[in-house]
Amino acid sequence: MWSEIAVVSLLCCMAVAARGSAGPDGGSLDLRNAVVIGPKAQKGPAAQAAPMLLDEVEKRTRIRWSRGPALPDGDEPFIVIGTSGEVARYLGKAMAAAPDPPSGAEGYRLFVSSVGDRPCVAVIGNGPRGVLYGTGRLLRELRMGRDAVTMPAGIRIATAPTCRIRGHQLGYRPKTNSYDAWTEAMWEQYVRDLVVFGINSVELIPPRSDDAPDSPHFPLPQMEMMTRMSAMLDRYGLDVWVWYPAFDPDYAKPETVASALKEWGDVLDKLPRVDALFVPGGDPGHTKPSVLMAMLERMAPVLHRRHPKAGIWVAPQGFTQEWLDEFIGILRDRQPRWLAGVVHGPQVRVPMAKLRELVPSRYPIRRYPDITHTRQCQYAVPDWDLAFALTEGREPINPRPLDQATILRAGLPHADGFITYSEGCNDDVNKAVWSALGWDPNADVRGVLREYARYFIGAGREDQFADGLLALERNWRGPVTANEGIEATFALFRDMERTASPQEKLNWRFQQALYRAYYDAYVRHRAVFEAQCEAEAMAALAEAPGVGAAPAIDRARLALRRAETDPPARDLLMRLFELAEALYQSIRMQLSVPRYGAIAGERGANLDSVDAPFTNRPWVLRRLEEIGALASESDRLRAVAEIVRWTDPGPGGFYDEPGNPLRREHLVIGTGFERDPGCYESVRVGFSGSPSRLSWTRYAETLYEQPLRMRYSGLDPAANYRVRVVYGPDGMARKVRLTARDHEVHPWMLKPSPQRPVEFDIPRSAHADGTLLLQFEAEPGAGGNGRCCQVCEVWVMRR
Repeated sequence: MWSEIAVVSLLCCMAVAARGSAGPDGGSLDLRNAVVIGPKAQKGPAAQAAPMLLDEVEKRTRIRWSRGPALPDGDEPFIVIGTSGEVARYLGKAMAAAPDPPSGAEGYRLFVSSVGDRPCVAVIGNGPRGVLYGTGRLLRELRMGRDAVTMPAGIRIATAPTCRIRGHQLGYRPKTNSYDAWTEAMWEQYVRDLVVFGINSVELIPPRSDDAPDSPHFPLPQMEMMTRMSAMLDRYGLDVWVWYPAFDPDYAKPETVASALKEWGDVLDKLPRVDALFVPGGDPGHTKPSVLMAMLERMAPVLHRRHPKAGIWVAPQGFTQEWLDEFIGILRDRQPRWLAGVVHGPQVRVPMAKLRELVPSRYPIRRYPDITHTRQCQYAVPDWDLAFALTEGREPINPRPLDQATILRAGLPHADGFITYSEGCNDDVNKAVWSALGWDPNADVRGVLREYARYFIGAGREDQFADGLLALERNWRGPVTANEGIEATFALFRDMERTASPQEKLNWRFQQALYRAYYDAYVRHRAVFEAQCEAEAMAALAEAPGVGAAPAIDRARLALRRAETDPPARDLLMRLFELAEALYQSIRMQLSVPRYGAIAGERGANLDSVDAPFTNRPWVLRRLEEIGALASESDRLRAVAEIVRWTDPGPGGFYDEPGNPLRREHLVIGTGFERDPGCYESVRVGFSGSPSRLSWTRYAETLYEQPLRMRYSGLDPAANYRVRVVYGPDGMARKVRLTARDHEVHPWMLKPSPQRPVEFDIPRSAHADGTLLLQFEAEPGAGGNGRCCQVCEVWVMRR
């Protein structure tokens, strides 16, 4: 005997199948004439669900669904949105077809059923937020196009989020690459976009921070926009966090504390909603933990004056080991009740797992991951090619879906969630990945990208665009000249560009991906061509002993100058300028300082650096000028030979450029990005703006006390060796030391400034068995960004 529930479920499926049309998923439901129903009295985030659904469908299809509290006559499909009790009023016995409810107030169910012979789509939230998230998931599942909207007939989802805190920092301030030009309407649209992927928190930034006092792009004063954003986020039922740095000179002074209490209080009192105050201990900030915590204890009543349930969170960013010990001691011994939790972010000198071990269990930990930067940051692009690092810069359009999944999953067991660090819309894909995986960490990354493409670009693009985003990430893997996939990526996006509708061409997310594809392709064309020019120049200089210094120098100059006189792919460059203009018009991206008023080149303005040199051409040309002025031919030939044989360690020697993945045979990498994305136990590649050789611009680096090691074999135990090293330019106030096994090669010393090679003898006993282990160390205990142990070049030379 079949149960009544089973019979109802079967009838529901049969009715849906009868009204569906054939599709790759076994049937689809035509919703062009759908009606949206739900109770009138919905409040909070649930009240935003139906308007969001109607608006977003209309934008994509030109179809405006009707909406009401009761089911109208007719046989049109209907969509019902609400909590379980509210939806049950409309579905009756068809509620039996619903999947079992997940746990948690933010959970929801989404399924297709029928009432009589009318197909229906049901969104059932466990609570008001669940109603909103279920509606967002419905939007992600819809297949929308011009005058058309369908969905798979077999949808049956019951889900709740894994991470308790899921959000992004949206700072209306000058240093962002786009946010400072956004209107209130643009902000609301972006918040909706993020809600669709499951966020429940947004972090705001006050008018005074580590930033310029004003932006020419601001449509409203900062405090007014911040107030409006707080009110808007409250309408959607999202938690409002405020990032408030304590960066005044001395909080040990009563007058400084009194000023901070007044300033912060004035800002917090004006905000309609604040759920949490996040104070970074550094970046910016430089206050001893005991002093900082005492000030924040006095700040708690000021916060609670208007927001009695809000908590204060603190990050030990930039702390020295001494300060971290002091901070942990305060938490362990005093257990301040006003402290709501601890944040792990950039410049925290211990990994997530260690911080969780140190912090008392009563305090939750929230992550503050940097998803917006690519170098000199918390999660640098692994082994990024120098050509990209010097042209695209620190804040480019940076879809890194697989990297972001690795970063999120690595810290998942140790935190209650995250609010990401963002400086603009360049990291939009990364936000979607964090939002979706924060809900379900096991979600397939390509599946998330397909939903992203389907919702933001169009149903017809979901596979092509998703694969394009993955391809853009692969563009940054390995040496640019050898990465032929860059051309395949470009061809993929050129095909999408040729077939794009007018609406797609105006879509800023489409424009962003297209800009990156053109940029990467242009850089590769330059890299291949300029590498050929440099190779010709070096071949010409190598002939100097036979033809004379002057003729060799002239031929080398001519070869190098071809990069300036006969540059490749100028059509790609022109298209980049057009796309930059389109992005400024569509989303206010400031890809140039002079053209669009970006605050600085490193803030995403990579249109200005697109032709930045990334070979040794400038250095070689300067040296050739200097060599030409030498008095004797022998001196000139000797200087030319130094250029040609720069990397030659001599017979029986070894040469490494540790920052170059192609020339670091002896570098010990360590754990690696997949298991250690924060590089606490791994070597990573770093970059600087050194005006000298490119090998001094790129280096291998370790963070804090992690040593950098190089291992050699095949040395002659009876021979004497000498090491020459060029150190990187960060952390010049900290000392470095070099040892070989238990032998000190050089003691603690400041790195030479300006950069230059330094040489030291290696004790013969350090390689008595024919092997050599060099270990570079940075002075222990330091705070800040932890970057000091940086090695650009190493020669091990037999004497």
